[in-house]
Amino acid sequence: MTNTIKRILVPVDFSAESRAALWRATELAAALGASVDVLHVLDLPEARHMATEFYVPLPPEYREELHRGAQKHLDEWLSTANVPAAVHRDLAEGKPSAEIVDYARNHADDMIVIGTHGRGGVSHLLLGSVAEKVVRSAPCPVLTVRAASAAGA
Repeated sequence: MTNTIKRILVPVDFSAESRAALWRATELAAALGASVDVLHVLDLPEARHMATEFYVPLPPEYREELHRGAQKHLDEWLSTANVPAAVHRDLAEGKPSAEIVDYARNHADDMIVIGTHGRGGVSHLLLGSVAEKVVRSAPCPVLTVRAASAAGA
C-alpha cells in the first residue's frame, strides 16, 4: 500500500492544543515523508457580524498592520515550537472553520491535524467548536489532538 498522505495541514491559534497538534503533525510528517502547512486564521470583524447600518469596515492600513502582527507572532511562535524550518507558514482571514476547510481543499492537503480544547456542556454550546466544524466538512481525514494527549508537546 502506498502512502497517500503527502501534505498535512495544521491550523493554529497559538494555544497549548495547537502546539500539541503541531508536534503530532511534524511527528507524522517525518514518519510519512510528508510536508506540513501551518495556517493561522485571522477572525476580523466583518459586516456579517454586525447588525447595524452604521458598520464601518476596518481601514486597509489597520488590516495590513494586523496581518503583519499576526505573521510576526506566527513566526515567533513557530520558532519556539521546535519544528523543522521547512514547514510552510500561511495566514488567512475569515471564519476559522471555513477558512481551514477551504485551505485544505485549495492546497490539496491530505490530512488536517487540529488541536481541540475539549469543551463540553454550556461552554461548547456558546462557543462552538472550530475543530468539530472542520471534522464535519473537511475534504480529507482530520486528526484532533488535545494538549494532554501529546506527551512531547
